[in-house]
Amino acid sequence: MRESTRGQLLAALLRQRPASRKQLAAATGISPATVSRTVDHLIADGLVVEGESLVEERRGRRQVLLDIVAHDRLALGIDLGGSRTRCVLVDLTGAPLASIEQSTPVDLPAVDLARWIAGLARQSAGERWAAVRAVGIGLPGAVSENPRTVSNAPNLPQIEDPAFLRTCVEAVGRPLVVDNDANDALLGEQRFGAAAGHASAAMVTLGAGLGVGLAVDGRVVRGRRGLVGEFGQLPFGPGGERLETRVTGPAIAARGREAGIDLDDPATLFRPGAAGPASEIRRDFDHALVTALTAVAVACDPDTIVLGGGIAKSLRDDLPMYQERLTATLHVAPTLVHTALGDFAGAAGAAVGALHVAYGELDIPDGELVDLPAAGSLTRQALDATQ
Repeated sequence: MRESTRGQLLAALLRQRPASRKQLAAATGISPATVSRTVDHLIADGLVVEGESLVEERRGRRQVLLDIVAHDRLALGIDLGGSRTRCVLVDLTGAPLASIEQSTPVDLPAVDLARWIAGLARQSAGERWAAVRAVGIGLPGAVSENPRTVSNAPNLPQIEDPAFLRTCVEAVGRPLVVDNDANDALLGEQRFGAAAGHASAAMVTLGAGLGVGLAVDGRVVRGRRGLVGEFGQLPFGPGGERLETRVTGPAIAARGREAGIDLDDPATLFRPGAAGPASEIRRDFDHALVTALTAVAVACDPDTIVLGGGIAKSLRDDLPMYQERLTATLHVAPTLVHTALGDFAGAAGAAVGALHVAYGELDIPDGELVDLPAAGSLTRQALDATQ
């Protein structure tokens, strides 16, 4: 009972900080006497600190405001991409402390890549590494639990080697939360970005691969083998090629070479006035993307679909066109929006997963984690300030 009360109060304080004992009692329904005793224990344990006084309107009584001690327990999120890897270090409230971005050494074998990730994690945290309670990693593939395996990772096939995850666990030396990168990007956008406030939402990332994350009732849907959201595997067109072969950066470059034009920079395809073979490739891209968006919409009926990834940056002006086509297909369609966190959405979501481990160590119940950390603790501006 004491652990449950302690966790409930910490969760309430993470949502509403600073707060008085009276405000915490009202937020949790726990008796004022129990709140006061538990808060005293939390202060003694160094988890909560007293701050300024709040004067109530009635009879001028003063309530001391409380806050979380956030700097002693940190979490780290890593987004391992097919071309770039990004990390963000956050405190216990989710506020970003540091962030870095580096090119992914895609040619390293499984064990060496895992050790590189561990080194990058320590580099990201620097002198604060000892305070890191858990690390989250988003991977460009399907992640299955029990046993923990990775599949469908064409852009980094070495991470499918069991030695990769095994070495990550050993080399990082912290509790490790592993998920699909699109799931992490969705989690980041739900907690802090464009999908905030939407219990039902989806994330579509377009870059080196096609990634999709789905959330229903506030929780990301993963499936037993991590295959939920692998829409890139769907057959497309008369030849039955995978849908991913029409909408990713490598696919666009390959189709350009087949047509005798240079599309190694995918942004070239989306510039106004494309003609000849480029216009045909663009029409095929648009058709494939609308197909993918339609599949996402009917899979979980989200309120909103967030578009992110390198290619999505070139589609900002075209979003109304895709919205119109999606609505024409479904009549009642989710709203299409661009990512608010940009390239760091995945790292932010991975950090949320790691924070949930840290919260669990503090006896915060699983049922309290759906809306934690609180929205607003991590913003694009705050991330930019850490780089």
